[in-house]
Amino acid sequence: MDKDFFVQEIEACSGMLYRVAYTILRNDDACKDAMQDTALKAWEKRYTLRETRYFRTWVTRILIHTCYDTKRKRNRIVSLEEIPGLSASPPDVLLAMALESLPEKLRLPLVLCCSEGMTYAEAAEALHVPVATVRGRIHRARAQLRKELDAQ
Repeated sequence: MDKDFFVQEIEACSGMLYRVAYTILRNDDACKDAMQDTALKAWEKRYTLRETRYFRTWVTRILIHTCYDTKRKRNRIVSLEEIPGLSASPPDVLLAMALESLPEKLRLPLVLCCSEGMTYAEAAEALHVPVATVRGRIHRARAQLRKELDAQ
């Protein structure tokens, strides 16, 4: 894997990486830091990627691990200044609020497959769970979203 391919792929999936990071971290600055750490780790470990067609899944997995490390290290106390506002208003505020209320375990596969266009197999590989688990979590997430939206 050469530098040009690496940079091109990182830039191509940077929006997706940010959205995945925000799903986990909920902080703009922490997301940007996690993305930088992910790019650095991926570049250092680029020779471990056997097939370049799996680059997106591979770098997503690195990002998820980086985000969990960041979340684990982050202090539990958050000041009001650190709470990010939405950078762009979502098309449906109720849907955004319902999505926020989902547990991360259900929200992350839903975001990967529905928002980011990953297949169930790619999401399963990125999350290190079986494909059936991804399908089940997405099914449960959609059911919870429906129930939440119907209640409002």
